[in-house]
Amino acid sequence: MSTPLIIAAHGTRDADGEQTCRRFVERVARALPDVKVGLGFVELNQPGIPQALTDIVDGEAERRAVVVPLMLGTGAHVRRDIPGFIAEALEEVPTARIDYAAHLGADPRLVDAVNQRIDAAMGDWQRDETCLVFVGRGAVVADANADHVRLARMHFEAGGWADVQECFIQVTRPSLPEGLDRAYAAGHRQLLVMGHWIFPGRLRTWTFEQAEAWAAAHPDARVRVAEVIGDCDELAEVVIDRYREAMPEAAAEGSPAYVAGLLLTGRRVVVVGGGVVSTRRVPKLLAAGARVTLVSPTATGALAALAAAGDIAWERREFAEGDLEGAWYVLADTDDPGVNARVVAEAERRHTFCVRADDAVQGTAYTAASRGVGHLTVAVVGDRNPRRSRHVLEAIVGSEDVRQAIAEPVGRS
Repeated sequence: MSTPLIIAAHGTRDADGEQTCRRFVERVARALPDVKVGLGFVELNQPGIPQALTDIVDGEAERRAVVVPLMLGTGAHVRRDIPGFIAEALEEVPTARIDYAAHLGADPRLVDAVNQRIDAAMGDWQRDETCLVFVGRGAVVADANADHVRLARMHFEAGGWADVQECFIQVTRPSLPEGLDRAYAAGHRQLLVMGHWIFPGRLRTWTFEQAEAWAAAHPDARVRVAEVIGDCDELAEVVIDRYREAMPEAAAEGSPAYVAGLLLTGRRVVVVGGGVVSTRRVPKLLAAGARVTLVSPTATGALAALAAAGDIAWERREFAEGDLEGAWYVLADTDDPGVNARVVAEAERRHTFCVRADDAVQGTAYTAASRGVGHLTVAVVGDRNPRRSRHVLEAIVGSEDVRQAIAEPVGRS
C-alpha cells in the first residue's frame, strides 16, 4: 500500500453538504485503489483532523500520511488551523511523518468545472451581454482575498463577459449585495452570480438567499445563480495531484524536468493563445532574442501593442496545422484544453519542446519561475506548484549570501 491520504475538509451543518463531501472522498478512493484515503474536518463534523490522522497512521507500519486541504484559497484554515491539527496528531504519534500538500488554488481544471456550472445556469443568455458577479468566501488573510480578485480578473480576460464584479460572502467587502449594486450601477441588467466554493452549505444558502432578495428589490434586473463546484472528476484530479506532489518520494527526486538554458536569439518561437499567461511570458521571450509569432484570434492590449510595434508577428486566427513549421519552442497558452492538446501533439510530431499552460505534465517542457539579478538569471523549476516555486525564488534572490555572491567579482578559471 502507498502512503495514506487524509483529505482535510472544512465541515458544515448542512447535511447535504456533508454527504456530498463524503461521496467525493469515496470518488478519490476509487481513483486511488492502492491508497488508504481518510477524511477529517476542521470543524462541525467528525472525525476531526487530528483523530483522522492518528487513526490512519497508527494502523500503518511506516506511520506516514499526506494531508491535502480541500480548500480553494489560502486562508486561516490552510495557513494556521490545519498545520496546528497536524502538530496535535504528531504529539499523539511522535514517530509519524505527516506531509502537508498545497491547497487547491486556481487550477485550470477547477476553472473548467466552474465554467461548466456557469454555462448550466446561463441557459439562453450570452456572456457578452452578462455581468458575472463572482463571489468568494472572504478571509482574514489579505492574500486569500487578493487571490479571489485575481481569479475574477482571469474570468474576465478569458470568459468573454460584458463585465465581472468580484465580491465576498463574509468577513470582508464588497459583500454580495454590494457587488450586485456595483454591477447595476454600471448599467448591467443581466447578472449571473457564481459562488466560488466546493460543496453545498451555508455559503451556498446565503448566496441564493441574498441574490434572490436583491433581485426582488430590483425587478428591472434579471439574476441567475450558478451551482457550486460539487463532487466531480475535475476536483478529484486536483486533489490527487496535490497528494502526489507532496509525496516524500516525489520531493526527494526534485523536479521531473531536466534543466537547461535555451538560446533563442533569432530563433522562431510560436505562442498559441493571446491571454494573460502569454502576456506574462512573451516579454521574456523577446528579451531572450526570440522571433515570436502569436497565433490567436484575440489578444490582450499589451500583446496587441507589441504586434503594432512590430515586436511580434500576430496571426489573428485560430490555431491550424502547420503553424509550428520552423519553430524551436512552443507555448500552448489558450483556455481551450482541446486546442492546447492539438498544439502539443503537433509539437511532439515535430520534435519541438512545448509548454502547456493548462496541464503542465501533458507538455514537454516547464516554464521556470525566474528573476534577472545582475548579469545572472536565477530560476526555479518546480513540481507544477507555481506559488511554491515563486516563494523559493524570492527566498533565494533575497538571501544576503546570494546578494554578496552576485556583488563579489569572480575570476575566470
